[in-house]
Amino acid sequence: MRLEDVHAITVVGAGIMGHGIAQTMAMAGYDVCLNDVKQEILDAGLKRVRANLDLFVTHGFITGDETADAFGRITTEVDLEAAVADADIVFEAVKEDIEVKRALFNTLDAICPERTILASNSSALLISDFASATSRLDRVLLAHWYNPPHIVPAVEVIRGSHTSDETFNLMYDLLKKAKKMPVRINKEIPGYLLNRIQIAMLRECWALWQAGIASIEDIDLAVKGSLGFRLASIGPLLTNDLGGNDTICAVADYLFPLISDAHEPPDEYRQMVKDGNYGQKTGKGFYDYTPEEWEAVIAKRDTEFLERLKALYW
Repeated sequence: MRLEDVHAITVVGAGIMGHGIAQTMAMAGYDVCLNDVKQEILDAGLKRVRANLDLFVTHGFITGDETADAFGRITTEVDLEAAVADADIVFEAVKEDIEVKRALFNTLDAICPERTILASNSSALLISDFASATSRLDRVLLAHWYNPPHIVPAVEVIRGSHTSDETFNLMYDLLKKAKKMPVRINKEIPGYLLNRIQIAMLRECWALWQAGIASIEDIDLAVKGSLGFRLASIGPLLTNDLGGNDTICAVADYLFPLISDAHEPPDEYRQMVKDGNYGQKTGKGFYDYTPEEWEAVIAKRDTEFLERLKALYW
C-alpha cells in the first residue's frame, strides 16, 4: 500500500490516547472511525476532541472552518467489525495488557480487509509478543504516541521482526503528513527508545525523592527549568557535543557508580500505587489536587505545549 492509497483510518479505544490520535488523523484529512465498547465512552471522546480542536483555533493552528471539517470526518461505532470494515489502517489504543492486545489483534486480523495495516500504541510491549499469531506479520507494527497525542510531536515507529519496509515507511510518511515527528526504531526492544530514557530518568528522580535530597516540587522545578528547557531545542547527544564530551565523560565517570541502579521501583512509590494514588486518575499521587485543580493543571499544560509546538515544530 502507498500513502496515496490510505483514505480510511480506524482508532480502537477512545480513551486518553485514542481520541487524540483520531483528532490528529482527522486534521490530516482522513476519514476516521473511533471505536470503543460503549457509546458513552465514544461521546466523551468526541467531547474532548471538540474541546481540543477549539483550543487549536484559539492558538492559531487552524481556523473555525477547518475545525468543522476535521470534526465532521470523525464517526463513532461500537461494533468493532463495522468500525474496521473499510479501514486501510487501524490504530489500537486499548489497555496496556498483553492478553487484551493479543485477543484484539487476532480478532482484527480475522475481520479487517487483507490490505489493512495494524498499528499498536503500546508503551513498552513488543509487537511480536501479541501479534505473532496474525496472518499479516508484514503489516503489523508499533506506533507509540506520547500524551497528549494531538499535541506532542514525536511518535515512535517500531518495526517488528517481520514488518515490511513498505509498511514501516508508509507509517513514517503518514505521520509526517499529519505534522508529527516520527522517530524510526529499527529493532524491537522492550520500552523502545523514549520510555527507556524516561524510566532511566524517573529511576533517579524516585531515588532522590526517597532519600529526601529534594522535595517533589523542587525536583520537578529543577528538571523543568534546566533539562526540560534545554532538551526542547537540542537533544541529549547534541547537548554533549555543545558542552564538551571530555567534560561530560568526566562527570559520567564520577557519577555512574553513585546514581541509582535499582532493578525495581522504591518501596515508597510502590506503596503509593498500592494505596490507589494514581495521580490525576484518582485525584492524588505525588500531588494532591481537587478535580477542578487537575483540570487547571491539564489546561495549563496544553496551553504551554501548544505555544511550544507552534514556536519549535509547527
